[in-house]
Amino acid sequence: MTRILAVRLDSDGDVLLTGPALRALAYGAARLDLLVSPAGEQAARLLPGPHEVIVFDAPWSGYRPPRLDPAAVTDLVARLRRAAYDRAVVFTSFHQSPLPMALLAKLAGIPYVAATSADYPGSLLDLRHRRVARHEVEAALELARATGARLPAGDDGRLAVLPSSADVSGVVPSGPLVVVHPGASVPSRALRADHARRIVSALLDGGWDVAVTGGPAERDLVRQAAAPGAVDLTGRTSLAELAAVLRRAACLVAGNTGPAHLAAAVGTPVVSMFSPVVPIERWHPYGVPSVVLGDQDAACRDTRARECPTPGHPCLGEVEPAEVVAAVESLVTEGRPATTRAGAA
Repeated sequence: MTRILAVRLDSDGDVLLTGPALRALAYGAARLDLLVSPAGEQAARLLPGPHEVIVFDAPWSGYRPPRLDPAAVTDLVARLRRAAYDRAVVFTSFHQSPLPMALLAKLAGIPYVAATSADYPGSLLDLRHRRVARHEVEAALELARATGARLPAGDDGRLAVLPSSADVSGVVPSGPLVVVHPGASVPSRALRADHARRIVSALLDGGWDVAVTGGPAERDLVRQAAAPGAVDLTGRTSLAELAAVLRRAACLVAGNTGPAHLAAAVGTPVVSMFSPVVPIERWHPYGVPSVVLGDQDAACRDTRARECPTPGHPCLGEVEPAEVVAAVESLVTEGRPATTRAGAA
């Protein structure tokens, strides 16, 4: 049976989006290992399918990529060679090149390397896949299927994480809970602190319990966003514990960021405050009821800008807190269908 190395060298949210494709590769394989960056390690360890998670800080990937470390590259190639994989499947987003990783896989002696590539791959790819699907989840599944992989019977292809025994009852309120996650790994996709605070206040005024979440680096943002009465969970949860918090929640309010995809993986509806620097069709919360707020035709559309290029961050900043509260209530009480758009100019 086949030994497969899957690769997704991105952040937690990107790794979560690759989950259904990984389950397809794992089904029928002798072994599936997953190579990720440090920014994706926590998500990788939540996914069903992989036998082992390998961590490598790639100098060609990430918001703040490391400098090239020749010794680390040499060590990775040696480790992959020892594992004697039959196949490598390199997953990337639509704008990324898989070719640096394909080169390392070939150096490691992996005889079959598959990836989606817009660039001419020379002899680096044995399967050069051409993307058709719009959403990142479906595009990853397309690539897996092109290698011959299939999801097992009964697997609906939605996002999923392993069951968790994390007990978060001591850190979240007991009433109807909305989680607000104002930050994002890329600043152009995050909420401004004052805007997030007004949203939190409006939700509290609407009778919701509110927990505000963020990583350790977002402590100042969350502190400013957590209006009186909200619970500040900054840096207090692992990703597995955040999954438990989101499973407990009635709804998540967040930008295009990892927690939105984690909410989808545990079946929690999402109000997506979506900055259009990347296409909504590729990155919206997948497979759960959601309402998209924000001007999807703003000047920053499809620029992939990392910092907001427009003063005042108008694509999100002009969304009124009352619109957010209404979207939450529509999802929780009316069960809106997935990816309803609202609030666009």
